[in-house]
Amino acid sequence: MTRKTNSVARLAGASALAVTLAAPLALAPVFFTTPAHAFFGGFGRIVYDPTNHAENLLTAARTLEQINNQITSLQNEAQMLINQARNLASLPHSSLQQLQQNVQRTQQLLGQAQNIAFDVQNIDQMFQQDYGNLSLTSTDSQLVDGARSRWETTVGGLQDAMRVQAGVVGNIDTNRTEMSALVGESQGAAGALQATQAGNQLLALQSQQLSDLIAVISANGRAEALMEAERSTAAEQGRIQRERFLTPGSGYQPGNAQMFNN
Repeated sequence: MTRKTNSVARLAGASALAVTLAAPLALAPVFFTTPAHAFFGGFGRIVYDPTNHAENLLTAARTLEQINNQITSLQNEAQMLINQARNLASLPHSSLQQLQQNVQRTQQLLGQAQNIAFDVQNIDQMFQQDYGNLSLTSTDSQLVDGARSRWETTVGGLQDAMRVQAGVVGNIDTNRTEMSALVGESQGAAGALQATQAGNQLLALQSQQLSDLIAVISANGRAEALMEAERSTAAEQGRIQRERFLTPGSGYQPGNAQMFNN
């Protein structure tokens, strides 16, 4: 709309100039009766042609307008290239190493589980060894040793769960720092790529936090499972000892007892 208004203004100005220049020539009809040149005293003299002058002005105005349009187009293309470069700029901040360290720390704590570890292949064997080896022929010493071993396994499971919980709590401060940094990078992103990369790293941070949560749930579940297994085995051991106590001939044998030195 502005370009069209400027063109109309230029045309109006050129027309007005042509009319102004042509007005004095109306008083000199001799110049209109001759073509482009008249000769006085044998010397050639160029006569002013207002029509030609107006056309030249219009041509110059159109040329200037075209140049301005080309300059504007080049400016737009340059700005478009600048925006594309910003959109393709990579995010200078990366939290991948810190997140990987947090995950490795939690994995190490899970890998340090005592006795029955988080190993699918060994769980059945260890359970059969510690919780499924009770029989009526076991001696009292064997039963006591088995009960103590199971108690130690249960206590170790509780200790492992608390260690995992402590490790996850230790990751909270690091995660908070990384989250603040990534949110700041996202808000100050220069282009689409930087904003996308900041968003992806925030998702990675969330995944790491979910991994910590799964680790805590797994460690707590392991501790609870060991407690239930110990309770069930203790009930079975109590049944065996009760049967042994009540079995005639091999159970309880009454005897003489003295009290108060009588």
